[in-house]
Amino acid sequence: MSKQRRIRYQCRSAARRSLLAVLLACMASFGMPAGASEDANEQANSRLTAAKQTTLGLYVTALEAYEMWKAAPDTVKIVDVRTPEEFIFVGNPEMAWKVPMAGQSDQWDADKREFPMTLLPDFVERVRRIAGPDDTLLVMCRSGGRSALAVNLLAEDGFRKVYSITDGMEGDSVKDPDSVFVGQRLVNGWKNSGLPWTYDVDPERMVLPAKRAD
Repeated sequence: MSKQRRIRYQCRSAARRSLLAVLLACMASFGMPAGASEDANEQANSRLTAAKQTTLGLYVTALEAYEMWKAAPDTVKIVDVRTPEEFIFVGNPEMAWKVPMAGQSDQWDADKREFPMTLLPDFVERVRRIAGPDDTLLVMCRSGGRSALAVNLLAEDGFRKVYSITDGMEGDSVKDPDSVFVGQRLVNGWKNSGLPWTYDVDPERMVLPAKRAD
């Protein structure tokens, strides 16, 4: 397959996935039959990697999360648990609360080939400043790994209506080794779905960890 044909195929595939997500979100907004949402979550659970699964088993895509927030912006909160650097340099949903869950290390891990992150001990306490156990929270990270961990931490503290946004802000990576986009995060996610985002950060929506004494 030529490069141009591969690009056209990938674009059509992305469009079909986006259309399906929109249709699912519309079904949710107009009311689904009893038990349908539970079945959908069970199916989503079976498709997710272990790192993206949560103890509550509640999942939404970025598109579905945006529709849920638009339908009830006063009672549904989007919580972005990425680092401040990601908010600023990658972009962020303007309506989201920014509550970092982990801090980026500056020590290179040669085995994992990454700069590891360290869990911030006051994460749940900071979420409690903006939400109660009965609030609906839609938790976002880069691509669904940290958000799953955040959901589990909140569930341990008594939160029960906490959804993980499975494709996060940047989405999943292209896996096709023949694709010119292999390894790039272009499959889904908030940005790839055409949802509103900005590089600007509203300090009123940031709940940062307490500064440690030197």
